[in-house]
Amino acid sequence: MSDNRAIGVFDSGLGGLTVVRELVKQLPFEDIVYFGDTGRVPYGTRSRDTIRKYALQDEKFLLSHNVKLVVAACGTVSSVAADTGDNLPVPFIEVVSNSVRAAVKATKNKRIGILGTAATVNSGEHKRQILKLLPDALVSQNAASLFVPLVEEGWYKADDTVVLNTVERYLKPLLDEGVDTLILGCTHFPVLEEAIAKVAGSGVTLINMGEETAISVKNYLSQNGALCEGSEKGKIDFYVSDKADSFRKTASVLLGEEIDDKKVKQVNIGKYDEGCNN
Repeated sequence: MSDNRAIGVFDSGLGGLTVVRELVKQLPFEDIVYFGDTGRVPYGTRSRDTIRKYALQDEKFLLSHNVKLVVAACGTVSSVAADTGDNLPVPFIEVVSNSVRAAVKATKNKRIGILGTAATVNSGEHKRQILKLLPDALVSQNAASLFVPLVEEGWYKADDTVVLNTVERYLKPLLDEGVDTLILGCTHFPVLEEAIAKVAGSGVTLINMGEETAISVKNYLSQNGALCEGSEKGKIDFYVSDKADSFRKTASVLLGEEIDDKKVKQVNIGKYDEGCNN
C-alpha cells in the first residue's frame, strides 16, 4: 500500500519550516504543501477564539490541496486549539505531545523547562501533559514573546549580542530552577537553538519539536501503509498570506536550500473562513 498525496503543514509564519526541514530529512520522497500565515503572525499573542479561527482556516486551506495528513507546525495552535484537528477527514498531528514524550524520556532530574509564546505558556498544555506522564516532575515555564519577532526579522545568530541578551533574559528563570531539559515550545525557536544552547550550557538537553514531530509523522505513515511510493525527491509547494518576497529570503536560510520563486504563492486565507466558527 502507498499514498502519493502530499503532507500538509501549517504555521503562523516561518517557524514551521523547521518542521518541514525535519520532515525532508525523515521522509525525502514525500511531497509537502506548506502554508505560512505570514500576514497574521504571531498567533501567540492572540485570543483563544482567534487562534481557533485561524487554525480552522489553515486546515481548510490544506484540505483543499487533497493532503493525506495535516501537521500543525505551530506550538500555539497545538497548545490552544489542537481539538480543531479532531474532525478532519485526514490524520492530524501536532507538536506538543511529541515534544512532551521526548522531554520526559530525556530528563534525569525531573526538572523540565518550557519556552513558548504567551498563549502556549498560558494554556498550560505542556505542563499538564508532562505531569500526566511524570507526576513528580518540576515544570518551569517562561513566555519568550520576543523570539518570534527576532526570527521573523532574521536575527538568530549565536554571535549577535541582541540575540544572546534576549535569550539570556528568558532562560535565566528556568536555569535558576535547575532544569536539565528544555522544550523549545514554538517551532520558530529551533532557529535560535545555537544561541539557546550557548546560554543553557551542555548540561541542558534541548527538545526540538520539529524533529520529534517528523519522527511521529514517519512512524504513522509507515505503520498505516501511507508512505509515498517513489524514488525521486519530493517537492515542496509554499503558500503564504502576505508578500512572498520576504518569505523566500528567510525560508531559503531555514531550509538550507534556495527556493524557486515560482513555488511561493500568496493566497487569500480569509476566503477559507466559511464554516470556521465551530
